[in-house]
Amino acid sequence: MLTTQDIRIVKSTVPLLEAGGTAITDHFYQRMFNHNPELQDIFNMSNQHTGRQKLALFEAIAAYAKNIDNIAVLKHAVERIANKHTSFHIQPKDYDIVGHHLIETLRELLPEQFTEEVESAWTKAYGVLANVFIDREEQLYQDRENSKGGWRGKRAFAVVDKIQESELVTSFVFEPVDQQAVMDYQPGQYIGIELKPNTSNHIEIRQYSLSTAANGKQYRISVKREQGQIQGLMSNYLHDHIQVGDLLDLHPPAGDFYFIDKQQPVVLISAGVGVTPMQAILDTLVAQGYQQQVSYLHACENAKQHSFNSHTQSICQQHGWQHFTWYNQGVPAGDTLGENIAIGFMDFSQVSLPLSQGDFYLCGPLAFMDFAKQQLLNLDVSEERIHYEVFGPHANL
Repeated sequence: MLTTQDIRIVKSTVPLLEAGGTAITDHFYQRMFNHNPELQDIFNMSNQHTGRQKLALFEAIAAYAKNIDNIAVLKHAVERIANKHTSFHIQPKDYDIVGHHLIETLRELLPEQFTEEVESAWTKAYGVLANVFIDREEQLYQDRENSKGGWRGKRAFAVVDKIQESELVTSFVFEPVDQQAVMDYQPGQYIGIELKPNTSNHIEIRQYSLSTAANGKQYRISVKREQGQIQGLMSNYLHDHIQVGDLLDLHPPAGDFYFIDKQQPVVLISAGVGVTPMQAILDTLVAQGYQQQVSYLHACENAKQHSFNSHTQSICQQHGWQHFTWYNQGVPAGDTLGENIAIGFMDFSQVSLPLSQGDFYLCGPLAFMDFAKQQLLNLDVSEERIHYEVFGPHANL
């Protein structure tokens, strides 16, 4: 139980954390992986190289310290991170390891300031936060295990189809080896894929958005081939080596970003491979016979990288839904633009949107989502009606 004194002490260390910045998390991860190298089979080491995981951890620690007397304001971040943890099958013992290395990191980097009093307060504070995550994650594990077709941990699946969707995106369709039912999911959620590529020294776990409506029998993901040896390790391995008939392990569907039916207009906004959860939402709206207006807005580099274009156009034309695309690179010489295609950055002034009553779902690169969200805010769309999914470590727009 945290006392008033504990809270005061933890909050007083915020300036020290901010002054230390990501040097704290650099030291933490180096220390933890040196002492517990087995955790490299859980953590996304590509995100370690890019620095995104280190930044996310630092921001989470600082946010917790600042709001330790009002954890409720971190509810959405906790939910998003807890869901992500379940797709790595994080266990309570992992929190003990992380907590030990966090405290030792603070002791080693702040030897003068990290007094016994500060250590005691931070140890208790970490324990409170760890229990928040442990309790929520156990609830998620139980809910999924008890769902029809659900399970806990990993489950063996076979690739039953591999489909080229565009120049860089390929879909993979999975069915369970045990031939039993698979649990449904909310459109917009993702699934954890676990395998050991021959191009990596570690077991790799990645999360990929499910890219079509749930059917109780199969799962489909659609993966962009990422450029770069480090960041594209898993995506390139899937594209180049995984074929129909191959087996790999899946963790149950997870994620706090998904369509919520409020029976009001829906606007789906994506860029690049951010199109994948939007396909799941779009297909679900069709299956439900959704009666409200739907707008489907997408941005990508060019026509060759425009995934699911024919499928999306067909659905939108059939239902009278708005469909508009922006190409960043234009069109080849001699080609003409369609009436629902523009060149340049996504511009909401070019389309008619339900600004006062619609729900807006965003997915794509962080810079794109920041750009799109700011446009919506400038058009007086209330923030609670803007929902977004971040690929990779947690981040706020």
